[in-house]
Amino acid sequence: MLRARLGWTAEPGSAFDEALRHRSWCAEHPGNESNERLEFLGDSVLGLVVTAHLFRTYEAIPEGELTKARAAVVSSASLCEVAAEVGVGPALLLGKGEELTGGRLKPSILADAAEALIGAAYVEQGWLGAETLVMGLLAERITAAVEGPGRGDFKTRLQELCARKYDSLPRYVLSEQGPDHAKEFDATVHIQGRPYGSGRGRSKKHAEQEAARQAWQALLDAGDGT
Repeated sequence: MLRARLGWTAEPGSAFDEALRHRSWCAEHPGNESNERLEFLGDSVLGLVVTAHLFRTYEAIPEGELTKARAAVVSSASLCEVAAEVGVGPALLLGKGEELTGGRLKPSILADAAEALIGAAYVEQGWLGAETLVMGLLAERITAAVEGPGRGDFKTRLQELCARKYDSLPRYVLSEQGPDHAKEFDATVHIQGRPYGSGRGRSKKHAEQEAARQAWQALLDAGDGT
């Protein structure tokens, strides 16, 4: 069920239902609002959530690189991918024409619906609900966009830092939870026997990357990154 996969914390109301209504369906069912207004709202909410997260999390990265990372994360291509991953397509209400022409797989329709769902989360659950939804969908992509080509990855950075400063390597402890179709992984990174960072992701790689990022930043903040 889409609501469960999104981690929707409230019973679906008019906004949730509206977010799944494409204008082609509304044209065949007069009196129902399409998801276009929620899409408009969700676009702004999405941009602010991602911007605020980048600002708070990556203090050492200059504005130009953060701008590029944000653009990659909130792009139609990115939103289409996450919408497909969580199964938005099968839940959409489409008109007969769109149904026959493969509307459930069209990138523009999927991306628009993703923004509409973010708008619906804001309407029904407020800022915290919208932020939780956005980060649940896009946290891993944000990390990947910030690292970017040529920036390396945090596991490598942390390993190099530990080898240089402590003559030892970080150790990762992993656990998993959830059913096979929606499994999540938790990682904690230990340096010289002490936990320095933790992370969660839909793959072991992403969980370890987030744990490494936290540990790397903690060592920098403590003055151990020189």
